[in-house]
Amino acid sequence: MKKITIDPITRLEGHGRIEIFLDDEGNVANAYLQVPELRGFEKFCEGRPVEEMPRITPRICGVCPSAHHMASAKATDAVYHVDPPSAAKKLRELYYCAHMCHSHIAHFYALAAPDFVLGPTSDPAQRNILGVIAKVGLEVGGEVIKHRAYAQDIQAVIGGKATHSVCGLPGGMSRAITEEERADFEEKAKSMVEFAKFSLKLFDDVVLANKEYLDIITGPVYTMQSYYMGLVDANNKVNFYDGDIRVVDPEGKEVSKFKPADYLEYIGEHTEPWSYLKFPFLKKVGWKGLVEGKESGVYRVAPLARLNVADGMATPLAQEAYERMYQTLGGKPVHATLATHWARLVELMYAAERLLELCQDKEVTDPNVRTIPTATPDEGVGVVEAPRGTLFHHYQTDERGIIKKVNLIVATGNNHAAICMSIKKAAQGLIKAGNVVSEGLLNMVEMAFRAYDPCLACATHSLPGQMPLEVIIYDTKGNIVERLSRNLS
Repeated sequence: MKKITIDPITRLEGHGRIEIFLDDEGNVANAYLQVPELRGFEKFCEGRPVEEMPRITPRICGVCPSAHHMASAKATDAVYHVDPPSAAKKLRELYYCAHMCHSHIAHFYALAAPDFVLGPTSDPAQRNILGVIAKVGLEVGGEVIKHRAYAQDIQAVIGGKATHSVCGLPGGMSRAITEEERADFEEKAKSMVEFAKFSLKLFDDVVLANKEYLDIITGPVYTMQSYYMGLVDANNKVNFYDGDIRVVDPEGKEVSKFKPADYLEYIGEHTEPWSYLKFPFLKKVGWKGLVEGKESGVYRVAPLARLNVADGMATPLAQEAYERMYQTLGGKPVHATLATHWARLVELMYAAERLLELCQDKEVTDPNVRTIPTATPDEGVGVVEAPRGTLFHHYQTDERGIIKKVNLIVATGNNHAAICMSIKKAAQGLIKAGNVVSEGLLNMVEMAFRAYDPCLACATHSLPGQMPLEVIIYDTKGNIVERLSRNLS
């Protein structure tokens, strides 16, 4: 059996590789995503004071530290049974909307756009953010950098620094913002709304106007039926910071809606000996393996899932973009994996509009931003919608607030099974007996992976067994000197 390896996978956070196995005829028999990293955060947090968790867990990832910080802050609220003041909740959400803006801009322009602006089989030396800027113009590149900086500036002011910032405490926030800071945020948010409009128009002009691209997005190679999960507000609209967790089936029908604290009643975690990364699944359906459809417990999170789960968006321009997406793609739910890029821009618009709403709410400058905890700590769950999907933090402590157990289900973990299945389906649809397997073709396999905006730096926390491992030692001329392996079939 012939093996094709994509190593490293490009344009992602962390490290991973794809192994594609061909049968004797040259067709794809199987394909695997291999995650070689072990982070161990769940284990080394044990024995620490729980109030340290919002300072520790942002270090899980340099791309979405604010997601871990907010989920952790909410989990510590729950551990101490304390409800933050209204101003603190609004300030947290304001901070978090800025984070969603910066992350969505980064993924769309730096990681996804090269495949659509330059073409999935274009010269790999040009298929990057610099190639995108060369194609769309320096002015556009400047706007991308400027608006990512605006979002980062807002996080830095509230959290002390843009990356790995710390502002959430059990019961609220470390500081309020001034009227001058609020006014500055408001101007940046107004500009962010205009940039979101521009980004949606760019997607219209470059992707939707190109029939070849549209056929790729909606074609069977990148289509997979699954359940979907995401946070919704009281009106079943998308919300990144708070709400209930809603699950819909492949037909779009609600099958579950539950409080974050009850997640263990609905989500199980399967492990396989060939990966450090867990495979979450819906308990009510059960783990049926890496198969799609209604009979499988596999679900998806991330922007497309959030839109599939929700009844709409809570802001007007985002709602218009939401309606147009579903009208264009034939109604809900949409199972086209690559449509996640479009959904991400719809969410960018929502994040920018919601950011502006919060910046215009004078309560965000209220100095009352913390309720001091008084209850005995025990157990708590915090959930937010990370840019890549639903993020769970679950802490158990003793009566002194010392961590006894931690469970983290990160967005890429939630999507793990779906990512593996999407890669296999793309490989089987693109690589056929007798065809030349070009770099461009392999990049199109990676596109199935890339749509999820995966973060493997976040994803690997527990050790289920003995990881298959192969170490190959080469001499200076590139010849194999020795090959060491463990648990390889």
